[in-house]
Amino acid sequence: MQANTFDVVERHKRIVIFKLGKLWVFKQFLDKREVFNALLDYYNKDQYRFEFKSIGARNNALKLLERNGFEYDLVEDLKGYVVQLPKSAKYAQVLKNSVAFKEIANERLFLMKDLAAVEEAVGMGAKIHEREISF
Repeated sequence: MQANTFDVVERHKRIVIFKLGKLWVFKQFLDKREVFNALLDYYNKDQYRFEFKSIGARNNALKLLERNGFEYDLVEDLKGYVVQLPKSAKYAQVLKNSVAFKEIANERLFLMKDLAAVEEAVGMGAKIHEREISF
């Protein structure tokens, strides 16, 4: 008797691309070397993120990502993606999944790379930042 077989649909990875001032940015581990190499000119190694200064460059990157199995969301309103921690708190794990980081008064603010990263940060003691903020 032959076992049942079925087609496995590859789950697409979803990337959130944020508008920060005049830049469009995202943070994602790209396991396909050729995809990473194609976007290398846009990689900011100090911030560990990809940055696009023009809509044309962003759109070209989006086409490349789509062809390689990625889906994306373009986000201009950062509400719900920003978490805060007191300056006295340990923050390395939160920083690892953030796209941008800022210190204000007695807090550190982190723009998280996606909503799953927000949930994880909240699980580590961060609070969702409710006020308007720019990075």
